Amino acid sequence: MPGYFGASLDGAKPLNYDDYLKVPQLISLQECKSSPAHHDEMLFIIIHQTYELWFRLILHECDSAMVAMSNDDAILAERQLGRIVEIERILVPQIHILETMLPVDFLAFRDHLKPASGFQSAQFREVEFACGLKDERILAAFDDQPEALERLKNRLLSPTLADGFYGLLSCRGFDVAPSPERSQTELWQAWQEKTAKQLVKIYLTPSQHYELYRLSERMLEIDEYTSLWRYHHVRMVERMIGFKSGTGGSEGVGYLQRTLSYKFFPEIWQVRNYLENTLST
Repeated sequence: MPGYFGASLDGAKPLNYDDYLKVPQLISLQECKSSPAHHDEMLFIIIHQTYELWFRLILHECDSAMVAMSNDDAILAERQLGRIVEIERILVPQIHILETMLPVDFLAFRDHLKPASGFQSAQFREVEFACGLKDERILAAFDDQPEALERLKNRLLSPTLADGFYGLLSCRGFDVAPSPERSQTELWQAWQEKTAKQLVKIYLTPSQHYELYRLSERMLEIDEYTSLWRYHHVRMVERMIGFKSGTGGSEGVGYLQRTLSYKFFPEIWQVRNYLENTLST
């Protein structure tokens, strides 16, 4: 047996922490655009790179959860979605690290970021697509990023978490049809209502459908924490730049505020309305 710090029996260099995690490469990726480099630009870069790593893991868990649901394994899927929830618990307070910057310090290097923008986070868009919030118009922002564009096109055509969940419910005898496109407003609303009423059966007797109940609640928690992240993000941006336009030319806070009403799984939220109505009759 080779020693922890010794050579392996075949003479090859043993694996070490830096090699395994690519630490030298990782800590060389923070390239400031301001010159001389502004002190707080390092913070700005590292926070956003950290988000991208978490998005990478969220997508990894989403994909795995969808495979589990297609295999009728609600327990494994719930555990993987639970991991996403715990990641999102970290993402919300991480925003407030940026608020340790003074607005004037952010403005000192902000112009050097143009025309780059958080709007161009392909992985965040992948997360939205994977959770059912698909918008083909987003693709136009990635015309100059062929690899990101290809990933987004694949996500646009791939099943979502909701598709996986409702496919699982259908296999277990619930009358749940595949969801129509959200752009088909009337069909979408009718599907939402019918699906929510099927979910009521699970929520009225959770002990009888405990695996499905827990899985549904995990999806709701993902939605909830995404909404909380959006809210804290909007307030942080407003605190830093007010209502200035975004570095990529968007409306900035105005655009972000409109996203606060977005929901991945509105039919699961809607169940609460039917529960009240059911219990009062």
